[in-house]
Amino acid sequence: MSPIPMNEPGTISAEDLKFYTLSNNAGISVTLLNLGAGVFDLLVPDKDGNLVNVVVGPKNREDYLLPEYLQENRCFGSSVGRYAGRISNGKFRINNESFQLSVKDGVHMHGGSRGLQHKLWELESQDKDRNAICFSCLSEAGEEGYPGNLKVQVTYTLTKENALEIEYKAVTDSSTPVNITNHTFFNLNGGGSVSDHELIINALHILEVDDRQLPTGEIVNLRGRPKDFSFNMRIEEQEIDDTFKLEKSGDFAATLFACNTGIRMQVKTNQPAVVIYIPEALPNKWKYKNEVLKFPTICIETQNFPDAPNHKHFPSAILEPGEDYVNFSSYKFSVENEKE
Repeated sequence: MSPIPMNEPGTISAEDLKFYTLSNNAGISVTLLNLGAGVFDLLVPDKDGNLVNVVVGPKNREDYLLPEYLQENRCFGSSVGRYAGRISNGKFRINNESFQLSVKDGVHMHGGSRGLQHKLWELESQDKDRNAICFSCLSEAGEEGYPGNLKVQVTYTLTKENALEIEYKAVTDSSTPVNITNHTFFNLNGGGSVSDHELIINALHILEVDDRQLPTGEIVNLRGRPKDFSFNMRIEEQEIDDTFKLEKSGDFAATLFACNTGIRMQVKTNQPAVVIYIPEALPNKWKYKNEVLKFPTICIETQNFPDAPNHKHFPSAILEPGEDYVNFSSYKFSVENEKE
């Protein structure tokens, strides 16, 4: 992998932003952006054969360079890290050594202002036979306070079976926390609200959090609670920002369905959790691709537990030299045609 240097905030211009597209014979196409190695557009045929952009995000690529976008750190479609989610007070210990990360309001969030989502990634390869594109970047030792040089790759593959596969790999030269995820905002209607979407999550437990959305360390049973999506249920108008502990049984992590379009998305992953993020609203600081209403979108972030370095009973998030970090996730699309 050919690492590229860290991008200082504010030094990237619109001319640096590049788009790459994958498409298959079923009519599905995904457009990728080198900034944050992210998903910019994802077009999927609906039950009537019309193409629906199921990704919510800024309409113009230049919006990703605005100071407001950096400040919001919303990570539309981006590859997020080094550590997706929150780390309490930005502190952790490795081998009896303490480390202090950058913080905002007492929390280190999504790798900070120089996280992977704010970097220009280098195009490593395009494999036409596999219908795949690979990007890479380097997170340098000391960046945001993290130890070790972290070399990261992401490979996007659009399969004949209509699955968008996303695989993150990383190696380090010093022990360091790693938790990378894709932060695509979905709306299977192509706009409006996701309150009518049906959701299933293969989880019976959720992480308890405090008033700063930090895990307390407790893992709570979901039975009888409003956020129990272990069976098919409409999302309705509820704001969610929670970590669901995935069950080891079953072959899926989550399933999302929109009856208006008939589009279904099934998510699989090798990760121990999914973070479900459903905001009540999105910032009005830029224009969006489609109409954005109340509860406009849902993120299904496949990842490790937030704040895992500070909870010994959580799955370990420490990557050691000589080890390979791998996060593999699949987002498979299908259509239910009510006319059939």
